[in-house]
Amino acid sequence: MDQIRHRSFHFSNKKNNLFITVRVIIQTQTQHTEKQIKEEFKKLHRILRDEECTLQDPERVSGALINVAKHLGNLKFRVWEKMQEIVQYTPVTLDPNTAAVSLILSDDLTSVRFGDGRQQLPDNPERFDEYASVLGSEGFYSGTHCWDVEVGENTWWGVGVMAESVQRKGTFTPMRGRWYVYYYDGKYGAVSQPQHHTLLTVKQKLQRIRVQLDWDRGELSFSDPDNNTHLHTLTHTFTERLFPYFDTGCKLSPLRMLPVRASVKVEQYSKL
Repeated sequence: MDQIRHRSFHFSNKKNNLFITVRVIIQTQTQHTEKQIKEEFKKLHRILRDEECTLQDPERVSGALINVAKHLGNLKFRVWEKMQEIVQYTPVTLDPNTAAVSLILSDDLTSVRFGDGRQQLPDNPERFDEYASVLGSEGFYSGTHCWDVEVGENTWWGVGVMAESVQRKGTFTPMRGRWYVYYYDGKYGAVSQPQHHTLLTVKQKLQRIRVQLDWDRGELSFSDPDNNTHLHTLTHTFTERLFPYFDTGCKLSPLRMLPVRASVKVEQYSKL
């Protein structure tokens, strides 16, 4: 009963305050149209009606059940669904232990640009020392793989794959074990071993490059995902692990690994 008295007193005060508010509005804002004043009264009526409904059955309100199943059913799955809108998945992340000292990698290891000077980094065997290059963190020894790279306004870049056994120190002589497309001095081209260069005809400046590797079939294809245009396909009988390969000599615009849209599939089993 004390709870009901308290709610009634609270309701009475709220009602008085609302009437005072409406009266002040009417007195001080005579320029309001009749339609606006009616809307204020409608709002007041709705508030009073809701309060009266609450007081008419206080025990029902206080004992109302929460829809537990709605909020907690499949909770982990629903959290995962929502996380897809927040957390992004990038198929390729860069390996900082392979990055040349002249390259700057982003904190999340998804972009790289040419720096202003040489960094003080360990001279480990995996690190490039003559070329401004970096590898992806995961190598591929079979299967099909695909990743997109944003090149944007970068004026000097190479994107492709490199064999694990290729030396990282000194110059690439002969140029074996690297397959990639490049943009340099306003021209596009492709490189395959041994030292075979092919100039590519591109109708408009590329913003993104899609790399598609079929290790088992020995195919490496490059395309423009913005226009769904094929650029070039390199073929070779691969015999060892391949890593995504990148190089750049541009300070202003980085190469950026693009995320993909993750999805959750729910399978419904039919009756046998």
